[in-house]
Amino acid sequence: MADLLYLVHRLPYPPNKGDKVRSYHLLQHLRRHHRVHLGTFVDDPADEAHLPQLRQWCASVHAVRLHPLRSRLASLRGLLTGDSLTEHVYRDAGLARWVNETLARERIAAAVVFSSAMAPYVMGRADLPLLADLVDVDSAKWSAYAPQHRWPMSWLYRREGRTLLQLERRIAAGARRSFFATEKEAELFGGLAPDVAGRVEAMDNGVDAAYFAPDDARPAPFAPGETPLVFTGAMDFGPNVDAVTWFAREVLPALRAGRPGLRFHIVGRSPAPAVRALAEDPAAGVVVTGTVPDVRPYLQHAAVVVAPLRLARGIQNKVLEAMAMARPVVAATACVEALVAEPGGELLAAGDAAEYVRCIELLLRVPDRADAMGVAGRQRVLRSYTWDAHLAVIDRHLAALTGRGDSVVTVPQPLADAPPATPAGASLLRRMGVAS
Repeated sequence: MADLLYLVHRLPYPPNKGDKVRSYHLLQHLRRHHRVHLGTFVDDPADEAHLPQLRQWCASVHAVRLHPLRSRLASLRGLLTGDSLTEHVYRDAGLARWVNETLARERIAAAVVFSSAMAPYVMGRADLPLLADLVDVDSAKWSAYAPQHRWPMSWLYRREGRTLLQLERRIAAGARRSFFATEKEAELFGGLAPDVAGRVEAMDNGVDAAYFAPDDARPAPFAPGETPLVFTGAMDFGPNVDAVTWFAREVLPALRAGRPGLRFHIVGRSPAPAVRALAEDPAAGVVVTGTVPDVRPYLQHAAVVVAPLRLARGIQNKVLEAMAMARPVVAATACVEALVAEPGGELLAAGDAAEYVRCIELLLRVPDRADAMGVAGRQRVLRSYTWDAHLAVIDRHLAALTGRGDSVVTVPQPLADAPPATPAGASLLRRMGVAS
């Protein structure tokens, strides 16, 4: 059992939002065979209550509270140094000291970093092998945001995209291996940084299909006679805010024209003002729940789950979770294309408002087809999207670094044995949409 340093930009528990789901399962995967030393940030004060659980799982934990105003001011240093703003949000002297002390005290065999922002803590150390889970090509996301905004934010987004790409290239050049959440993201990065394209590969997301499973005893949270459409996600995340506001404005009125009982339920923590405003007119048919104790009843009893993401790419946990709950999903074409799934049979893809209306109407008119699609979607998740099957990609690299040979390769466990998932920053970068 080797000692690993695991650095994560957001506390990897509870797994109640996109990046935390992946970082949580990666932590669980690593600790099966290694002693994990965790360095991380807490951007939600409520998450501090979960630190005792993390200390039970890890050999040591150092968690830094991320203060909104302080982070906002710290990020601006990047304008003076030429670095990305993201790097300065997550630059902390206390965490740097803890990393140095841990490396001096423990026999750390390798460092695993989650997100580009955490790599600078361990880059440039010839004696410390590095594996980097970059998840997405964040630089491309920032560049894509620029056309959606006016100057000076458009300039700031373009700059962040440019400087983050420089960081991502340095990470890929220095790490033993870097990973992206989909093959398409790895290919995108290869096109942007061809000099290091051979040093990256895909490590897909998964879903806890034992937790996200339909249950006949689970009551519906909706009013009798209601036809619920459901979107789930952290509702202070820019791409999610854009998705639901666009859907409510461009798609929902056409659907409600012939279905007055149809309601659009936006389920997720910290709804931004633009999201809360959608529910101010009762006639609009929008319900904003805020934080809920358990998202599964909303998914299980949805007529259709929608993911109209215009500013996000790649595999979306919200889509996999809805499929695991055996509900029909209509998602953005780019999100569907990232999946190993059969469009039309296991979920539906839509590109514009007319396509969303057409796909959703089809599922509402033919409930048997909707149910069959939900069943097929769950079967796809069980075949192709268990976490252990995908995270095993990192094992062969860790085996070479820790000297454990093939013994470290994980044998996927039955779904019933999977660790239960728990249901359930405010910096300049939050305004810019970095949090998910």
